[in-house]
This record gives sequence, structure tokens and C-alpha cells, in this order.
Amino acid sequence: MDSIKDRLPASLQTDRLVLTTPTLAHVPEMAVLANNRAVYEVLARLPHPYAESDGRFFVQTIARGSDEFAWSILRHGQFIGVIGLHLLPDQAPELGYWLGEPHWGQGYGSEAAMAVVTAARAAGVAELRSRALSSNSRSRKVLAKAGFVETHEGPDPSGTNAGKPTTFMRLEFDR
Repeated sequence: MDSIKDRLPASLQTDRLVLTTPTLAHVPEMAVLANNRAVYEVLARLPHPYAESDGRFFVQTIARGSDEFAWSILRHGQFIGVIGLHLLPDQAPELGYWLGEPHWGQGYGSEAAMAVVTAARAAGVAELRSRALSSNSRSRKVLAKAGFVETHEGPDPSGTNAGKPTTFMRLEFDR
């Protein structure tokens, strides 16, 4: 029996972006962009400080590991961030992403999220979930543009944002 991961494409293309399998070639820029306190403070699962060794671990172990399916986000061939699905048993896949701060506010997050939503739907996913810190209105807007609806607010259950007010979101596909 195939899994969701078997049905997701290795690469996606939008008008301005290419979403592709993370590689070691992305690590130097990944480390520069992720080693930013403003990025770290809004993510539940990013170490800080972020070194190239963290990027290598992400690419080699996490990005396409047993419970992840991540894509590097490229603009004109340059790494600008990561988007992916966290795949846990008996739960809807959770969409998560981050962009380097120089790339905020330009619509790249929404464009990448919409591409992943479309790919997940084509792969037969019935619903997706996501979350953002309640104070992170920009990320909540990105997710809303991709079709997510806010379901409730509560403390983040885990990670570096454990206990912080978080807005939980869901996207159900019509069948």
C-alpha cells in the first residue's frame, strides 16, 4: 500500500518559485537565513543558533524522513526557505514553512503554501492542519490565502513555542 509520501511530487513549480527536494547545496544559504532570531522566534522546531551542521542534519535526516516531506523554496535558483508536511499517524498532515526574513512580505509564502495544498489534494489527502503563533498575523494570513480556516486558539503543545498562544487552523478538501 502506498503512502501519502509516495504520491507527493519531488518538485513543484509556481509562477515565481521552484519547490524541490532539499539538498546539501542549499545548506550554506539555509544556515544564513535560519540563523536569525526573528525566524526562530516564530517557529516551533528550529534550533538557534542555526549552523550549517543543523542544515546538513535537516537535509540528510529530516527533510524526507519517516514523518516529513519537505521542499526547499527557490527563487531564481536561490534558496529562500522551506515548506513541508509533518506526517504523523492518525493525524491530518500539518503544513509548516519558513522564509528567510529578506523574503518576507512578497507573497512567496502564500505561493508556496498554495502549491503544497494543491499537491496534497492531488495526492488524496482529505484535510490539512497548520498553526501559527496568534501574534504572527502575517503567517495566519499566508495560511488563510491557501484556504486554511482558524479553528481555535490555545497554547502551543510542544517545541520552542510550547505554552505560547497559538492559532490552530484546518483545511478540509471537498470530495
